Amino acid sequence: MSKIIVQDTEITVSNVNGEDYIFRDYATINELICLSNMENINAVLINDGMPQGERLVKLNRIAIQQMQVLEDNSGRRLLK
Repeated sequence: MSKIIVQDTEITVSNVNGEDYIFRDYATINELICLSNMENINAVLINDGMPQGERLVKLNRIAIQQMQVLEDNSGRRLLK
C-alpha cells in the first residue's frame, strides 16, 4: 500500500518500506496527462474562489473520469 503526500504540486509517494519517490518519475504518460490537467483545473477553481474541500471532491471526480477515458483502448484506432 502506498501513501500519497501532496505538497503544492509535487506529489511524493511513500512505499510500505518507507522509501520516498517523486510520483512524476514513475508515472505513466496517461497519469502525467491527467496530473497536468488536474493542476490546470485546480488553478482555475482557486481563481474562482472555490473552497479547498469542494475542489478536492471535484478534482477527484474529474481525475477518475479522465483516467477511465485515457485507459479505455476499446474504441480507439491508432494512427500509423
